[in-house]
Amino acid sequence: MTQIMETLLPDKVDTLFINCHVATMADNALSIIKNAALAITGKTISWIGKKKEVPDLLKTKGPKVIDCHNGWILPGFVECHTHLVWAGSRSNEFEMRLNGASYEEISKKGGGISSTVTATRNASKEELFILASKRVDALLKQGITSLEIKSGYGLNLETELKTLDVIQLLDKKFPLHIEATFLGAHALPFEFANNPDGYIDLVTQTMLPEVKAQGIATAVDAFCEPIAFTLTQTKKVFETAKDLGFNIKLHAEQLSNSNGAALASEFNALSCDHLEYLSLSGAKKMAQHNVAAVLLPGAFYFLKETKKPPVDTFRDLKIPMAVSTDLNPGSSPVHSMTLILNMACMLLGLTCEEALLGATINGARALGLELSKGSIEPGKDADLVVWDIDTPEDLCYLAGLTPIDVVMIKGRIHQTT
Repeated sequence: MTQIMETLLPDKVDTLFINCHVATMADNALSIIKNAALAITGKTISWIGKKKEVPDLLKTKGPKVIDCHNGWILPGFVECHTHLVWAGSRSNEFEMRLNGASYEEISKKGGGISSTVTATRNASKEELFILASKRVDALLKQGITSLEIKSGYGLNLETELKTLDVIQLLDKKFPLHIEATFLGAHALPFEFANNPDGYIDLVTQTMLPEVKAQGIATAVDAFCEPIAFTLTQTKKVFETAKDLGFNIKLHAEQLSNSNGAALASEFNALSCDHLEYLSLSGAKKMAQHNVAAVLLPGAFYFLKETKKPPVDTFRDLKIPMAVSTDLNPGSSPVHSMTLILNMACMLLGLTCEEALLGATINGARALGLELSKGSIEPGKDADLVVWDIDTPEDLCYLAGLTPIDVVMIKGRIHQTT
């Protein structure tokens, strides 16, 4: 019997879920409680246990009682890696890839990130907000209750700040929790085509201090690859970011082994993301510094990659594996977490339990939110979803289906059937 089943029922309960089964995601497992009840007090989870342990009086007086009709309650999904503020379309690149063009080839022809940068620079803040709001709304309807959004389609001070302002507006508009990440070192803008070190100077000397002064991001990310930035340039960004008090994340080892994961680990990064070409030494550095691995099967699928991230190594080294949509216009225009769960199992070899942990508690770890999000335990935020499913594994098996009955965020219900 786990600790969460032994807690006493609180004196005050605002919402009581009954006739449910719960996959708590505590103790790095599904940690299932059948025939359960779940109590919410204010914004937090206050009790969980067997339905038979709930006094009859409490079921009829006081709290709002929600009968789940044998549905399943899981923590709200924690989406830990997106780029969802952008303008323009890159459907033409989809056609190019179908005809055999690689990610690098498209980038060299002026496509890729550069194409989105031009469209995003030309869009107003209002236009970006409208476009991004549609995407956030779609994710909320997928059972996502915490969301990370990166900048990185501006690549100049004005547009990076505009993007981060839009993220702040999204956080105010929507009930889900949003974490903003500054990704100024995403790609080299055309005006610095022959001066990458000059652009890194702009990022470190101008952009980062201004982002910090405005308080509009909590983490700093970078893209460490031959088509983006070198290890030395990435290190310079991280040194400045760490001095300013930002958390560190990294797009690492997606297209080659650049030893970025080892570097990010030295800075105690929250996560390294992609990791298809991660070396054993890099993985050991991640394990040593408690860095989460964020797996992005949507990009793996969309780019027709064949080299998988070293999942067995992550298991052996007990590195937490998070799973994310990587929602972006070029390499993963995927809006469905349940589809991503299926891809994580089918393409990358995760078990259903590993995939679900990846979208909940390990996603929270990748954002530094594991003390308040990602599992159903007393004292944590009441971010949860009631699903009309037979088993938790259905969320991996029924690819793309989202049979949601209730979404609760910080104790408030925001969606029901």
